[in-house]
Parts: sequence; structure tokens; C-alpha cells
Amino acid sequence: MMKLSVLDQSVSLSGSSEDAAIRDTLSLAQHAEALGYHRFWLSEHHSLPTIVGSAPEILMAAIAARTQRIRIGSAGVMLPHYSALKVSEQFRVLEALAPGRIDLGVGRAPGGDMRTAQALNPHTYGSADHFPEQVRDLQAWTGGEPHRGITAHPRGPHAPEVWILGSSDYGAQLAAHFGLPYAYAYFFVDGQGVEQALDLYRRLYQPSERHPQPHATICVWALAADTEEEALHHALSRERWRVDRGRGVLGPLQSPDVIAARGFSPEEMQVVEPMRQRAFVGSTAQVVDKLQRLAAELALDELVINTWTHDPAVRRKSYALLAQAFGLTQT
Repeated sequence: MMKLSVLDQSVSLSGSSEDAAIRDTLSLAQHAEALGYHRFWLSEHHSLPTIVGSAPEILMAAIAARTQRIRIGSAGVMLPHYSALKVSEQFRVLEALAPGRIDLGVGRAPGGDMRTAQALNPHTYGSADHFPEQVRDLQAWTGGEPHRGITAHPRGPHAPEVWILGSSDYGAQLAAHFGLPYAYAYFFVDGQGVEQALDLYRRLYQPSERHPQPHATICVWALAADTEEEALHHALSRERWRVDRGRGVLGPLQSPDVIAARGFSPEEMQVVEPMRQRAFVGSTAQVVDKLQRLAAELALDELVINTWTHDPAVRRKSYALLAQAFGLTQT
């Protein structure tokens, strides 16, 4: 049976405050658990007025206190900014709070511009070249055993599950080398290169004690509604954001009603039309069909769904429609 998971980015909305987006993330996590979703992942971005989830490890602790079953994870911690030991300690504490439910997804991207990356940690600025070494240390310390004469506490019977996140061949090969699960950011690059990345990962995979077999997933942006027309209308918010981002204009997600009244220029439609052709947007049946075909083509048994809407109720309904259509066990 297909597993569905959620990636939430705490997206700010026009007419609302950024702190409200954080509280909505907590509410959505409880909603996802009730619907039967397998994981609830949180992204890390910095100095962005749209994606305001800047500290996934703190949000994870809050979600752990509000849920009982769903796995909770980072997607991901931008490891080059930080000490691998400190991240290991943070996630071992999270594992103590929610035993057997913690995923530690890590990536090497800056999660913002280079100026912000330098501000996050000037001592490790530009240290992405050391990412493989950091992953090796992280893998050892999160396991709870001494490494380089140091132990990450608290120890316990469970350990966070480390994932490598990426949108290129680099992450796929690194995950394969360390014998770790791999998540491909399909929605970052509109799916370009996913077949090659997954093939490399599976072909080069070196079994590890915890993961004798490769395990991969992808994160897809999707929006389902009762009708295709309704879904396309609400998708206008993200389309407008993508067009504006291409011009270097960033801000909170705008209302689809405002965008529909304004429309897109002919030049902007040259960006929007290809997006619509590739999008997983439509009626429930349409979106489910596209997702199932994609999962079959890539031999996946789990998909991570990311959804943006200006109205939180529309986003919750989209997740509910997909959960019902895929037969998730609701609680």
C-alpha cells in the first residue's frame, strides 16, 4: 500500500502574520496524523518572507508533544551551517521525546542566500565541501555510540533515522555511499533529473546495518479539490509566487482571488503554462492518477506531498481528499 507523507514549510500568507504560519504548522501536523499520513517533515529556510519555518528542530519538539503516532522529521537541517555533534544531540533529545518517531533529514544547500549563510555561521561559511565528513560523524553520533572519543547524549533504545535530501546526483550518490535513505526534491526542479538520481542511488547503494536495502522517496507539490476548476483557482497563489520569485520579488502568498482579478501578462504566461502542464493539480481523481503513475514509473512506495494555499482550510481539504483516495487509515 502506498504511504503518503507531508512536507510543510510554514508559508506566510498575505493578510496574516508570520507567527501565525508557525502555529498553523502545528495544527496541520495534528490533522495529518488524524488522516493517517506516515511522516510530517519540516523544511529549514532563512531570511525569506515566504517560507518562515527557520528552526525545524524546535517545531519538531512542539509537534512531538501534540501527536502520538506520526513520524516527525526535518527536510531538512542544512548541515554545513552547524556542528554535527550539536545536531546529533538535538535529535537525540527529540528521539527521547518521541521514541521511534524521529527522522533527521539533512542537506548541503544554504537554505537562503550566501550572505545569510555567512551570518548563520561565519566560521563554517563555504564548508559544504566537508558535507560527507559531517554526514559520517552525524551517522555515528546519532546512533548513540562513542565516536572520536565523544558520545551524543541522551542515549536510549532508539535512534533518529538519518536521511539525505537532494535535488541532484550528488545527494543520491552520497546516500548510496553511506547506506542511508534518500529523498529527492522533485518539486524544486519540476522533476528534472529524478530518474537518473534514483537510478544512481539504487545502483550504487552500499547496504548498512540499519538499512540493508535502499529506500527512496520524492517530494511532490500537489493540490487536490472537488473540481479541477477549484484546484486551478487556488493554485494561482503558488503560480504568482513562482513568477515573482523569478524576478527576485519575494513576499507572503497572495490570495487567488486577487491574482485572478489581476491576471498574468503574456510574458508571465510563458512561465505559468509549462508549470500547469507539469503540475499535480486538479480534481482528486486527476491528482491521484498522476501521483500513482509517477510512483509506479519510479518504483516508489511512498510519496511526500507539499501543498501551498492561501486559505489553510483548502490545504487541509486537499490532504484529506488524498488521504481518503489512497485509503490511508484515519484515526
